[in-house]
Amino acid sequence: MSPTGNWSYPTAIRFGAGRLAELPEACRAAGIARPLLVTDKGLAGLDITTRALDLLEAAGLGRAIFAEVDPNPNEKNLAAGVEAYRAGRHDGVVAFGGGSGLDLGKMVAFMSGQSRPLWDFEDIGDWWTRADADAIAPVIAVPTTAGTGSEVGRASVITNSETHEKKIIFHPKVLPTIVIADPELTVGMPKPITAGTGLDAFAHCVEAFSSPHYHPMSQGIALEGMRLVIDNLPRAYDTPDDLEARANMMSAAAMGAVAFQKGLGAIHAMSHPVGAVFGTHHGTTNAVCMPAVLEFNAPAIRDRFDRAAPYLGITGGFEGFRAFVAEFNDRFAIPRKLSDLGVTDTRMDDLVAMALRDPSCGGNPVELTEANLRDLFEAAL
Repeated sequence: MSPTGNWSYPTAIRFGAGRLAELPEACRAAGIARPLLVTDKGLAGLDITTRALDLLEAAGLGRAIFAEVDPNPNEKNLAAGVEAYRAGRHDGVVAFGGGSGLDLGKMVAFMSGQSRPLWDFEDIGDWWTRADADAIAPVIAVPTTAGTGSEVGRASVITNSETHEKKIIFHPKVLPTIVIADPELTVGMPKPITAGTGLDAFAHCVEAFSSPHYHPMSQGIALEGMRLVIDNLPRAYDTPDDLEARANMMSAAAMGAVAFQKGLGAIHAMSHPVGAVFGTHHGTTNAVCMPAVLEFNAPAIRDRFDRAAPYLGITGGFEGFRAFVAEFNDRFAIPRKLSDLGVTDTRMDDLVAMALRDPSCGGNPVELTEANLRDLFEAAL
């Protein structure tokens, strides 16, 4: 039987199969009377999106959609979304989809009332205090994949279309007011997307667990998130309509995003520039990078994975875990090397420089330098 529950950590989460039906009531609870549904191009014409729009329209909340969202959303997508939001005189956003739709939807709600440019709010120091917090519109987040966990995040990743760098835009009030986590919405994901998004959630948990920062709550969430992925991703991949497995993967995705408040590391520092420059799928790129990063971080993380491995059902401590990760990737037909994703070494200098600037660097348990990042990229290529 598919699990159900009502949670308020880190925000109000309505979790369970069939709960998309509560979307109109969730809008009203958040004070939204004229929502703009923001999603990506691939989802715009699908039945699940039509169903969401039908629910809103039937409840007298209008039928407005913005779907000009690229797989790696950029500031041009955002400007068009803000324009649509203002033109329709909307008062809130339903962010609907995977990471790209959720991230852009949150940013439309954020930027709709700001006068400063987007890059003024990059996640650097206290730059978020530059924003007019009272002008941030409420967001209802409806994830349709089980990967990024953006539905419970206080930031979005937006690609700068001129520099091809992924930038993290942060504000505490970007956290959605209500999340509707309905595993039925994930049943139609193609197998490569089920795998790629599921391994993204796994990478979030692995990196949070590896991070040296002190956050015992996130540490515990990261450990259980890893277990949920290990136990349920194979089931969701092999039997797409297994709602219990889909629900557990949806939990793992949200848990990964809560856990990485503790920090990310080299996996994400590498995958952000690779995705921005070569347009690769984020979760798949994370999975390809993970074995090399685990080997690199081994001296700093061996003890904690020695303790975690038995709980995860893995023998052999850290070495057993590292071997398991390679086999787990193979189980889902994940390429062994970045070159199999179309990544070349022609932009190596750029990739290294961009990775060094990525905020994820700060959470890696071994300090990252130009030299060792270059070695990591070469190992992953």
